[in-house]
Amino acid sequence: MGITVDVAYKSFNKFGEVLCGDKVEILQTADSNIMILADGMGSGVKANILATLTSKILGTMFLNGATLEECVETIVDTLPICQVRKVAYSTFSILQVFHSGEAYLVEFDNPGCIYIRDGSLVPIPENTRVIKDKKINEFRFHVKKGDALILMSDGTIHAGVGQLLNFGWLWEDIAAYALRQYGKTISAARLATAVCEACDELYMYRPGDDTTVACMRIIDAKPVHLMTGPAQNKDDDKKMVDEFMSGEDNTKRIVCGGTSATIVSRVLGRPLDVSLDYVDPEIPPMAYMEGIELVTEGVLTLNRVIKLLRRYVDKEVVTEEFFLELDKKNGASMVAKMIIEDCTELHLYVGRAINSAYQNPGLPFDLGIRQNLVEQLRRAVEEMGKPVTVTYY
Repeated sequence: MGITVDVAYKSFNKFGEVLCGDKVEILQTADSNIMILADGMGSGVKANILATLTSKILGTMFLNGATLEECVETIVDTLPICQVRKVAYSTFSILQVFHSGEAYLVEFDNPGCIYIRDGSLVPIPENTRVIKDKKINEFRFHVKKGDALILMSDGTIHAGVGQLLNFGWLWEDIAAYALRQYGKTISAARLATAVCEACDELYMYRPGDDTTVACMRIIDAKPVHLMTGPAQNKDDDKKMVDEFMSGEDNTKRIVCGGTSATIVSRVLGRPLDVSLDYVDPEIPPMAYMEGIELVTEGVLTLNRVIKLLRRYVDKEVVTEEFFLELDKKNGASMVAKMIIEDCTELHLYVGRAINSAYQNPGLPFDLGIRQNLVEQLRRAVEEMGKPVTVTYY
């Protein structure tokens, strides 16, 4: 089947707490993707420690082929005992999706997984096992492209308790809301953010509990090729463009830089049409070329792209306003949006030729060297959990 996943999560700390008592761990094996959501008892530092220990232990053991029984026994024997409640307590959910389409879901005391397929909710049957006196629900199933699965901490179902709602936001209501958003969103990031921000609104922006929503969507592979800068040796121009244009039919291509765009236009024999619309006065206008999704200015645009990606990596600032900025029709926002929401792997084709225009001492330091920007871009995308390859010319 060869499926690919889009994974993202959003968290809010309990009001007044510096640390979040929920922890999400996203892992990859040779044949699967794993998402773990742990919710430590209480809030603040203690809950953060419990959740971090739980997610790290589960992730490490799963990666090394441990059984569910071994994982749960290790969690029970490892977590420190609460001196007040006399229990070591952290709830967790584990979702593992194999490239073959097989999926494995484990839930312990977290709200049930919301499973959406073809615009409808898919019921998850109860298959309870008792391990170390703990009731664990286990579910094996097959996913298909287009499916969305949402894991949540109990801060979601507590949203609005005693304030806007008498009994909190019921699971059924959260699922119905997620279903409506599913029809409007194109990425796991937007879906997780929409549900989490709805919880924050019900809490009247003073969350009474740590709240986390983690989403995994089953999608097609979406490789993106980005070319920037001319080759050090002009004889390599054709090789660089040929490799940039390689790939499957679903590959999307971005050219960043006027000189790069001119080279691509010359090698491919395709006209380059430059737009005169300055949508954002700080970002130079784009150009258009057949077969290329985006053609933008180089260094200034890449610098803004990296700032947007760094904001995305910092989950605290990913809000509805952030996605509105991604939707803007300037080159930087459109490149960042493609990398965040429409890319599963990034291939960078980078020329090493020095552009004398960038050696102007009046330019900011981080605009001086293209390789520096490329390295920042690579790190940011890898932190998003997406593989990056860089080829220099």
